Amino acid sequence: MPALTLAQANAIIDAALSASAEAGYAPMGVVVLDESGAVRSAQRQDGASMFRIDVATGKAWGAVGMGVASRVLAQRAADNPNFFVSLSATAQGKFLPQPGAVVIKDANGVIIGAVGASGGTGDEDEAICIAGVTAAGLAHG
Repeated sequence: MPALTLAQANAIIDAALSASAEAGYAPMGVVVLDESGAVRSAQRQDGASMFRIDVATGKAWGAVGMGVASRVLAQRAADNPNFFVSLSATAQGKFLPQPGAVVIKDANGVIIGAVGASGGTGDEDEAICIAGVTAAGLAHG
């Protein structure tokens, strides 16, 4: 199974932060996790709150753990809040079902990680994640 490389993770973050700057978004934190939820790379822009990395990690961790974008998880959480509160507790607080993260897929559609962002709205965070994954030549979901 092909693994997400450090070079790919860094390329995703570089492109995501470039997309954020082009759009004029607030300072961001972006985190890339591998398929097991381990951090491959993380960056917090100058001026970004100290919470940005933790929030971005929680979004990405939930996405890779459940195999879908965090936007989907937010929708599911609205429909079944008790389960998602329990899931967050089970995950020791690492699980954050809010828009702003997407899974990363290889050329065969296999999930090899996730990227999460924090600093803007959920839509802005998600948009820069998608821009990063696309620029790195990978697919998202």
